[in-house]
Parts: sequence; C-alpha cells; structure tokens
Amino acid sequence: MVKVETNPEQAQALRKTMHQFNAACNDIAKTAFELRCANKIELQKTVYYRVREQYNLSAQMAVRAISKTVEAYKRDKSIQVEFDLDGAMPYDQRIMSWKGLDRVSLLTLEGRLIMPVRICEYYSPRMNRPRGQVDLIFRNNTFYLAVVVDAPEASAIDATAVLGIDLGVKNIAVDSTGEVFSGDAIEKTRIKIDSIKADLQCCGTPSANRHLKKIGKRESRFRRDVNHCISKKMVVKAKDTSSIIALEDLEGIRERATVKKAERRKHLSWGFDQLRQFVDYKAAIAGVPVVYIDPAYTSQECHVCHHISRSNRPTRDDFVCTCCGSSAPADYNAALNIRARVVANLPIVARLFAELQAPHLAANMPANSLAGS
Repeated sequence: MVKVETNPEQAQALRKTMHQFNAACNDIAKTAFELRCANKIELQKTVYYRVREQYNLSAQMAVRAISKTVEAYKRDKSIQVEFDLDGAMPYDQRIMSWKGLDRVSLLTLEGRLIMPVRICEYYSPRMNRPRGQVDLIFRNNTFYLAVVVDAPEASAIDATAVLGIDLGVKNIAVDSTGEVFSGDAIEKTRIKIDSIKADLQCCGTPSANRHLKKIGKRESRFRRDVNHCISKKMVVKAKDTSSIIALEDLEGIRERATVKKAERRKHLSWGFDQLRQFVDYKAAIAGVPVVYIDPAYTSQECHVCHHISRSNRPTRDDFVCTCCGSSAPADYNAALNIRARVVANLPIVARLFAELQAPHLAANMPANSLAGS
C-alpha cells in the first residue's frame, strides 16, 4: 500500500475521476445484467462508445471499467452489481507510470497529474519489481495505491520432518512440538472488542453507529496482524527444522461444525481462511511445502493407540483416551494426529513434491488422500 500525497486540487480531481469511473461501472453493470452478458469483448462492443462519451472517460479508462464490471458480474450473475462511487479504480501501465520511487503519474479527467508518494521502508526494496495494474483506493480521506509486485519464490527445501498444526478457537494454532501460537492477551482483546460492540449496538444512535464502524475496522486490523504474526512464526519454524507444514482442510468448517452458543461468536469471527492464505504465500516464498489433510476425527483420535471416541474429550481443553489412558492437551493431541497422518503418507508426499518442484501440494493432492493414519 503506497500513500499518495495530494494537494486539495489534485484530491478533487482524483475523487471526481473515481466517481465518474464507478458511475460508468454501474451503467455497464445495468447493461450486462439486462443482456445477461459476462463476455468482456461482446459487452465492450455494446457500451464502449456510449460510456466514453457520457462519462468523459479516456479509452483505457473505459476498457478498465468494462473489465471491472465483468469480473464483478461473473461472481454472481443472479444480481445486478452496484459499485460505490468511492470504490477502487484500477490503473494499468497505459494510464499510470512511476517517476522513480517518490512520484507517480496518474491520468484523471483533467489530464495527467504527477504526485509524490510515500513508501514505507519495508516496501521500498520491493518497488523495483512492480507488476501489472494497481488499484487507486480512497480510504479515510487519503488516497493509496495497492501495488502488485513480483515476489520470487525460494528453492524448495529438502523436507525431512513434518510440523503438524491444529487450528482452533481458543488457541488459534498449536503445533506438534507443543508450541501454542496464541495467548491470553489475544483473548482479552477479543472479549473487550466484543463488549464494546455489544454496547454500541444496543445504543443505536448515529454516533454509536459511526463508532461501531470504527471498532469493526480496528478489529479487522487486529485479526490481520495476529494472523500475519502467527503464519510467519509457523513458516520460520518449519524452514529452520526442514519440515513440511501440515494443516487441516477447514473449507466449509463453519457450516459443518456446531458449537455452544457461548462459543458461537468466537467460532464465526476469526479469519481461519485468511490465516491459511498467509501461510500459503509465506511458505511459497520460503520454499516450505504445505499439505492439507482431512480433518475428520483429529480431535477425537488418540495419538498413541489411535482409538477414536467422543468420550476421549472430557472437556474442550483436555484429551484422555478411554482405551489406553493416554492424556494430553486436546489441541496438542490433534496436532500430533495431523502430523502422524502426513508421516504415514510421507513417501507419497515426497514423490509428489519432487515431481511438482513447488511448495503448494494442497492444490494437487486431494485432502482425503492423506486421511489414513
């Protein structure tokens, strides 16, 4: 995210351009819905000249508006897409150019504007490899450019071990070495945010609604930061120990799993898919393989004798096997089971990984192929 520093005149020109661009997108969306057309080329034949003339857009802006609309319409063809006038506006190399690391040139309805940008120290080394289009975003009265850059992947490590990781609600993650990737501080913050949001929702005044929106954004930033930190620790640990990362395939878990009413808020609020995405791309950059297994019975199975029973979980936090008497923290036991299921299939994993020469095994291997213990 690159901050664009604008004076009042430049800000007004950019805002006006965004409004016209998104108004054009809404117009195109109406036509696409009426014609039931999700083909960019066919839709462009119908709306291109009208959009250019009516909204005073340049040729490439009109093309980008059509592309943005089609991409959104394809997600759900049963509804007419509607865009916020302050929605993101895509810029490609034809209507945007970088002037070194401190300035950018953007095309507006009033012509080209060259504006200074502020890039934080962390991102500066990556700005020598920008790729594709960027999105102009207006947030909190400030303009930003969301820049896509190439992140070259490291050579794949020679994995000799498996790091099983169990994802949960109380403990966000626990690995097969017993390390817990969350703590009381995170839980206290979650409880505090929930309490404030409940009070504001009961109040219902315009001021409370504004504050509620602000709290929601704060919660989103908090969740994103925690997931970044946890995923980074996982990948670093796996690389240092030459390990494959083994996770449960939790797709659709919210629909399948039932939890107590008191736990429902926590179960629905945490971004497990976001954590998974962070692990995937960080592992790809580090050259660490990632595999996903079928999560069935990992929390009810004993990691010692492999006896499966609901009775093995007397409480949420404890695991005591009714067959062999083995006991352990429940999340740690689940992480050991995840690790064991991958170790049992390690020759298959190693062969597939060698053939693919890539750290992403999840997309190439069905989760149930690793379900055996």
